[in-house]
Amino acid sequence: MPRPGKFLLGNLLDIPPYHSWLKFKEWADEYGPIYRLNLGGSEHVVVSTEKVANDLLRERGTIYSSRAQAPAAAQLLSDNLRPLLLPYNDVWRRIRRLMHHMTMASAATRYEPTQILESSRLLYDLVRDPARYETYLERYASGLIFRLAFGKVLSDQDAIAKAGTLDRILAVVHNVERVASPGAYLVDVFPSLMMLPEPLAPFKKELKALHQNELGLFRELLEDVKGSMEKGTAPDCWERTFLEKQEEYGLTKDEGAYAVGTLYEAGSGTTAAAMMSFLLAMVLHPQWQTKLQEELDRVVGNKKLPDFEDLPNLPLVRAVAKEVLRWRPVTAGGVPHQLVKDDVYEGMFLKAGTLVHANQWLAIHRDPELYPHPETFLPSRWLDPSFPTYKEPLTLHPNLQNYSCFGFGRRICPGQNIAERSMFLLISRIAWSCTVRKTKDGLGKEIDVPPYDYTAGFNVQPKWFPFDLVVRDKAKMDLVDKAYTEAKRGDPLGGNW
Repeated sequence: MPRPGKFLLGNLLDIPPYHSWLKFKEWADEYGPIYRLNLGGSEHVVVSTEKVANDLLRERGTIYSSRAQAPAAAQLLSDNLRPLLLPYNDVWRRIRRLMHHMTMASAATRYEPTQILESSRLLYDLVRDPARYETYLERYASGLIFRLAFGKVLSDQDAIAKAGTLDRILAVVHNVERVASPGAYLVDVFPSLMMLPEPLAPFKKELKALHQNELGLFRELLEDVKGSMEKGTAPDCWERTFLEKQEEYGLTKDEGAYAVGTLYEAGSGTTAAAMMSFLLAMVLHPQWQTKLQEELDRVVGNKKLPDFEDLPNLPLVRAVAKEVLRWRPVTAGGVPHQLVKDDVYEGMFLKAGTLVHANQWLAIHRDPELYPHPETFLPSRWLDPSFPTYKEPLTLHPNLQNYSCFGFGRRICPGQNIAERSMFLLISRIAWSCTVRKTKDGLGKEIDVPPYDYTAGFNVQPKWFPFDLVVRDKAKMDLVDKAYTEAKRGDPLGGNW
């Protein structure tokens, strides 16, 4: 049923400017798992169970896979180049084919040595200065994709410098998250504002300037690789793949630059955010850290760091990763899908143009039928046969393949294979080597950490919180140091860290 609204504005004023999914869940409890909203005359539908989301967005993906061309994010900020916001058309399909070639499962296995290298770098620094965990996690995620996308090393100087490479790419990430958030710009609700001349529409000047900044960055990165190719010095990377096969994929240089650039944009933010939520979970639920360490000690032992070969025998590591993403999904509100053809679902008429929101945070991932005790951080729900989420064999399940936190249907995140491997590896290595716990004040009292104090935007992460990180024993610390030294010495890109 529809949510009642006001004349002309509909439900626009009922939606908070930040963390709108909280309100969506409140309405789901009142109106059911699928209900309508009217936002300034635009038809929206919110779905709040995985079944309904899969029925519409996956099973009927041919008509539920487009995007609304929001003036602020899709047109002004992205100039119709950002794959995330493109409509379901031939250009999007060509870009998606390029992305799939770079990130499919068979390709992702080739990137494991790079993930081992960057994780050794992360761990070495994290145990020495845990207060800078945000910088190190962002450097891991960005550094990994920087190597894969452009064949370049993200140095420590780039990671911390203002206007450095990481600072520039994170600015792009945060801008698109802000601009694309529901209600951020009035022009998205009233597209007729696009008809105003620029002097009367300051949002146009602002967003066009942001577009030029990000386009300049993506072009610069592409041209650097092209120059290296002309000199015969370009390493194997995604940008090189595009340039060598540009004609085959039928994309312009700017389309290719955005395809690779936005893969970097997505990968640099989401994995880091997920790992920040992992650290938060370990601070708040230390009993699961103890269980993780017991599994890792039994399987890995004390003579080497965990690696990809261990993962089939580490079901709890994989369960913790999956539970972190259920408990605190990175893409909390998601990007709505647009219906391109009239449809009927369980007697409910849905007209072409309707925007469908899959409300992940407090609804889909907290459906009590699929996830009993939904508010509880409970990795055993993936390992205990009494739960509906249990699957066998445990050497393969749980995993993150086609998991709803990565989206639905044809719009599912193309980087899920790489993100899955990164999360499994980082969780296993951090838990194996360290204990994360609440820090204490000057009187020896533990400092409480809020369970939900998250940034705004459609990709979210916990705001900085304090914790202590204690190396479990000297033998493990020696192995961490050794892995770092070997990684730096053996870095195929020169180890210029």
